[in-house]
Amino acid sequence: MKNIVSLTLLVFFFLSSFTTLERKEIKIRTVVIDAGHGGKDGGCHGSSAKEKEVALKVALELGKQIEENLPDVKVIYTRKTDTFVELIDRAGIANKHHADFFISIHCNAGPPAAYGTETYTMGLHTSNGNLAVAKRENSVILQEDNYEKKYNGFNPNSPQSHILFSLYQSAYLDNSLRFAQKVEQQFKSKIGRSSRGVKQAGFLVLWKSAMPSALIEIGFLTNPKEEAFLNDKTNQTYMASGIYRAFKEYKQELEAMN
Repeated sequence: MKNIVSLTLLVFFFLSSFTTLERKEIKIRTVVIDAGHGGKDGGCHGSSAKEKEVALKVALELGKQIEENLPDVKVIYTRKTDTFVELIDRAGIANKHHADFFISIHCNAGPPAAYGTETYTMGLHTSNGNLAVAKRENSVILQEDNYEKKYNGFNPNSPQSHILFSLYQSAYLDNSLRFAQKVEQQFKSKIGRSSRGVKQAGFLVLWKSAMPSALIEIGFLTNPKEEAFLNDKTNQTYMASGIYRAFKEYKQELEAMN
């Protein structure tokens, strides 16, 4: 009996020590910033602005702000120039560097009257609108060679394909949602943008990233007023600053749990 009690106490002590050790290791040290589209894939566009260009400018500005204000965080980009990067390689870059978070920046498209920001996490789409956004962003794989094999037979035009793999990333969902909510709050309260909220859908670029992640639609280039706003350098800096503050808050909140 005495031996059993001693062993139980030893196991309890070990588990307590292990838990403490694990908590101390919760640090946000590396973030991968992904500018959507690029190269031969222009993404959506307005009368003059192209998604691949606007997304890159915001992504680079976001990285700059993180590097200047959070020196303990390493920033890695999936692209820094107008180059085409396959979706699977974007997640591969994040996994290779054992990133703690993956941020993908995009511009939206829709009817001319559609406006506002949206931040997506990986998950099951709950509306046809969410599915339509996922289909549009995922359709870039049609420009990749041998995409059927790379993405396990995924068909970007099939609702069934999106449903089947949308349950991936569930292990990271809580933290992904935590960050996404902060992003939309920043856009709404600090920058004065109209927020369409936090949503879930099946995005290939988030699918294979083994870490919390989010895809941010910073506005509609198909809306003339939003296109003019997003094509302005000062406003691009504002949008990047909103994402930066959300990331900073997320980092501080998560690390305070140690």
